[in-house]
Amino acid sequence: MVKEKGRKLVAQNKKARHDYHIDDTWEAGMVLMGTEVKSLRAGRASLVDGFAEIDDHEVWLHGVHIPEYTQGTWTNHSARRKRKLLLNRAEIDKLERKVGDKGYTIVPLSIYFNDGRAKVEIALARGKKSWDKRHSLAERQATRETQQAIGRRLKGMD
Repeated sequence: MVKEKGRKLVAQNKKARHDYHIDDTWEAGMVLMGTEVKSLRAGRASLVDGFAEIDDHEVWLHGVHIPEYTQGTWTNHSARRKRKLLLNRAEIDKLERKVGDKGYTIVPLSIYFNDGRAKVEIALARGKKSWDKRHSLAERQATRETQQAIGRRLKGMD
C-alpha cells in the first residue's frame, strides 16, 4: 500500500478567525477510533462548536462533530464524544498557563491529514468584541478595494 504524502484538509473553522484574536497555534495529534478515521477520510467533520480544555494535565477536544461512519456496525463511535489531543508536556504547560489568564480559550482551527495521520490545528485565542469584528470587516473591505483599484490601474481601465 502506498503511504500518503502531503497535507489533506478535512474541515476548517472559518468562524473562529472572525470571532477570536488568534495569538498562537499548535499542531496536535488526536486519539481516534477506526470509524472516526474512516469518516474523516470521507471528508466529513464540523468544527463549529468545538473547543479544547485542559483537565488533569491532558488536553481534550469537545464539541467537534465527526458523524458516524455509514458502513460502521456496533463498533461505531458517538458523533460528539470528547477526544484526547496529543501534545508535548512543555506545550501543555504553556497552554495551561495562558488559559489561566482571563479571556483566553483554546479553539480548533482545522482538521487535516498530514502524511496519513489525523491532526488538528488548535489556537490560543481571545474573544473579539463587536467593534473589533466591525473593524476587521472594514479593514478587509478596504484592502479588497485597493487591490481592485490597483488591478484596474495596471490593466489601463482607469
